[in-house]
Amino acid sequence: MNAAVRAVVRMGIHVGFRVYYIHEGYQGMVDGADNIKEAIWTSVSGIIQQGGTVIGSARCQDFRERAGRLKAAANLVKLGISNLVVIGGDGSLTGANCFRQEWAGLLEELEKKGEITAEQSKNCSHLNIVGMVGSIDNDFCGTDMTIGCDTALHRIMESVDAITTTAQSHQRTFVMEVMGRHCGYLALVTALACGADWLFIPEWPPESDWEDHMCRRLSELRTAGSRLGIVIMAEGAIDQKGNAITSNRVKEIISTRLGHDTRVTVLGHVQRGGNPSAFDRVLGCRMGAEAVLALLEATPDTPACVVSLDGNQAVRVNLMECVERTQQVAAAMKKGNFENCVSLRGRSFKNNLEIYKILSHVKPPNNPQQHVFNIGIMNVGAPAAGMNAAVRSAARTAILNGHQPYAIYEGFEGLAEGRLKKLQWMDVGGWVGSGGAKLGAKRTQPAKLGLPQIASKFKEFNLSALLIIGGFEAYDSVLQLAEARPQYKEFCIPMVVIPCTISNNVPGTEFSLGTDTALNAITDICDRIKQSASGTKRRVFVVETMGGYCGYLATLAGLAGGADAAYIFEERFGMRDLQNDVEHLAKKMVEGVERGLILRNEKCNENYTTDFIYQLYCEEGKGIFSARKNVLGHMQQGGCPSPFDRNLGTKLAAKSVAFIAEKMHNNYKEEGGRIVVECNEEDTACLIGLNRRTVQFSPVTHLKSQTDFQHRLPREQWWLKLRPLLRILAKHESVYEVEGEETSIE
Repeated sequence: MNAAVRAVVRMGIHVGFRVYYIHEGYQGMVDGADNIKEAIWTSVSGIIQQGGTVIGSARCQDFRERAGRLKAAANLVKLGISNLVVIGGDGSLTGANCFRQEWAGLLEELEKKGEITAEQSKNCSHLNIVGMVGSIDNDFCGTDMTIGCDTALHRIMESVDAITTTAQSHQRTFVMEVMGRHCGYLALVTALACGADWLFIPEWPPESDWEDHMCRRLSELRTAGSRLGIVIMAEGAIDQKGNAITSNRVKEIISTRLGHDTRVTVLGHVQRGGNPSAFDRVLGCRMGAEAVLALLEATPDTPACVVSLDGNQAVRVNLMECVERTQQVAAAMKKGNFENCVSLRGRSFKNNLEIYKILSHVKPPNNPQQHVFNIGIMNVGAPAAGMNAAVRSAARTAILNGHQPYAIYEGFEGLAEGRLKKLQWMDVGGWVGSGGAKLGAKRTQPAKLGLPQIASKFKEFNLSALLIIGGFEAYDSVLQLAEARPQYKEFCIPMVVIPCTISNNVPGTEFSLGTDTALNAITDICDRIKQSASGTKRRVFVVETMGGYCGYLATLAGLAGGADAAYIFEERFGMRDLQNDVEHLAKKMVEGVERGLILRNEKCNENYTTDFIYQLYCEEGKGIFSARKNVLGHMQQGGCPSPFDRNLGTKLAAKSVAFIAEKMHNNYKEEGGRIVVECNEEDTACLIGLNRRTVQFSPVTHLKSQTDFQHRLPREQWWLKLRPLLRILAKHESVYEVEGEETSIE
């Protein structure tokens, strides 16, 4: 929430608004006085990394009554406030809309009572409202992600990963209860991200004999060699009749029937605490800025809206449409119409649930196919978080489709040496939360090894499809194979690339696996670096990030870390720009800011190196501030994958294998006494990616014209539109274009 508050204050001041804090939510609005204070630029310095909200939040019974809303209106009008940004859940946003609908009547009554003047009433004749959804439960319809949800998932996954180690050591089963009284989103994504063995959520109650089914599944896992069992449940879990299912009841069933050493962990309010994740910080910045621009464009006829996230696109949705849809979910659940309940939750929720159902089988179902095809799975490029989650999902989805996945170790080098292994269901158990690349990852591409040798290995192992998980080298490798199809019919098979690189420099997608984990690593390190100077006045840190020529990490980490500048290759800069930034930072120091953060992409400029920029800030800042430098290096590639990367890798791999299975089914034939797949269409060699609001398969041959091969970059990159926002929030002059599109709820 603090990132959103900071963005609203600074963007509001930037466009010429006077911005006021309203402390303690609606209660502060009703009580007035010192609860409503004007904010200045430095009011929000240093808050972006803090959890909770610096302006407080409170439930307010007074605001539920007209008398309370009358007091609130008087307090706002006396300060000339006629635009309101509300950050909260459906209750807060519903209250805001009610307030807006009553506004004219409230002002009329206040004027009659003499509490406000006619001029004050005229100046504030219309109340414009824009909402942002802040809720860890992600229970508000109309947005794919609410502010705070990703951070809560981080807290949950930290606990799950920690518990997993003790569970394995002692051969225990853990029942973990997470928040979600009326919405199972946290539990569902947690189950996907940790590979849970059983899941309880209110939208998908278990079948009537769930006790037997759950015990059978846990027993089969233990028999297959698993040393632990993980059951994830939302606090609002119910059965088909609407009766509550408690964590203690589940524990008792497992302990009594199976004799497993079973423990219960209720995470509780730990899920609400801690520093916000990089995703939530960037989301707060984007939504906060968009909220101010929505108010700037509002007219008396503009309905109250919610600034939401649809895929990767900021959108403005009618507030009451969202509230009504959210209420429809509760009504459907009360009636026991759970299928409708899942649909009302939205496309993202439904997809997550379907993929969990697919991947939660303990052993592959008896699903005989007329033809069993071999699908090769490999990693190409540098290791990145999420690779193992994608391999696990791909292997199990292939098995569920009746096909045989092959692990290809060490990329194309391993293929050339024949290092392949048939993957079975349990071979990939426990992979979803592992960092690095269990299959190994090499950058070597097929053309370097020799296409004839690669083609011969395709034929030797009878590969009917290829799935590559990796970065720019993976994309380029499939492009080489696709272009060589006229010479080598072995390459005339379905091929898909899942982009996985911390650099996020692959064309055809707005996000690559691994970037979210890397951003969180950078953001966490920058927080620690800034904290290290808490006893030192006026210090500037120059930090170098990875990314090759791509400035994604530097820019997004700059937004998430509250940086003063981020230097990247895509945005040319010179000595005058550097000098202006030094002078700008020096001025901010004089005005009360005590620490500065400068990010530099590793290949942004061959002359203006990290050392050069550091020495420049040291020299030009003498007498005003001191400077330090940090090169983060390969720690950006390590660590366990974030919940976002685990979830994204799992979903992209499942979709990729389904795509491959369809292409194989449509393009097989008999040749020489055996069944072979042969397809030469452009859309059978693709890269899967998230673009704006949808997941798309883009032919690699089409992406070639969109690629700068010299610098290994897409020619167009969506995140460059966030560069002005970074500058504005650091008090530079810049022009930020409206990002949000007006749309209706799906």
